[in-house]
Amino acid sequence: MESLLVKIFGFPATLIHGDTLVLDRWLWLKKRLPRVSRKVQLLDVGCGSGAFTIGAAKRGYSAYGLSFEDRNLRVARERATICGVPDTGFETYDIRQLGERADLRNAFDMATCLEVIEHLLNDQKLMRDIAGCLKPGGRLLLTTPYFHYRAITPNEDGPFSNEEDGWHVRRGYTEEMLRELCAQAGLEIDAISYCSGFLSQKITYVMRFLTNYHPLLGWAAILPLRIFPPLLDNLVTGLLRWPFFSICLEAHKPVGGKFPEKSDGDVR
Repeated sequence: MESLLVKIFGFPATLIHGDTLVLDRWLWLKKRLPRVSRKVQLLDVGCGSGAFTIGAAKRGYSAYGLSFEDRNLRVARERATICGVPDTGFETYDIRQLGERADLRNAFDMATCLEVIEHLLNDQKLMRDIAGCLKPGGRLLLTTPYFHYRAITPNEDGPFSNEEDGWHVRRGYTEEMLRELCAQAGLEIDAISYCSGFLSQKITYVMRFLTNYHPLLGWAAILPLRIFPPLLDNLVTGLLRWPFFSICLEAHKPVGGKFPEKSDGDVR
């Protein structure tokens, strides 16, 4: 069904096969990915089924996605062809070993990493490795759960995993935690913001609840509601003083800066 929707509606369908949080992240990312006429090299770390990699390619970037899951990348390649960006690169690779890839070091103008870092025990190493893949002056765009979110469903209140089994190994991040990670990785922060507010979270709850009965039921029930978060979410969330679900980071690798020595660091 997912590929069928992409064939009918094109790239936008890749953003609505899941919950509303996916579209929120794309809208945040899109604002920070200006269209380019030249080939700007972009690395999507933990690209999943490739929606954001494909979206970046459609905006002119030479996008390369890494994912641990073969199945995800088969879907990503199929969708890239359907969406008219068949040259988009995808590779099955364990991003925990990103620092071992000499061919990727200092190779990218931009890196994206959306809702990935909370799945890895050694987040310090991942940040250093991503920084190592950036050219001097290169930018990182990252999203991850906000530590102070209110759980959409009970499992988001924990317990969190003690091993990398696909679930979150920590609740999320505060601004101070992201600043610490960037300092350790030799990155300078440009901005910290948030996405996925009250409306998006509640609509996602409805989808997840109904999906327990049938996946199509949950998807169809929220389809007409998807228009509201992009229009009203920030306003409603601010009025209710509701915490956003994700915290969003923009950072860059300084030109001429001293890059930290390679180390496994401490596991958070």
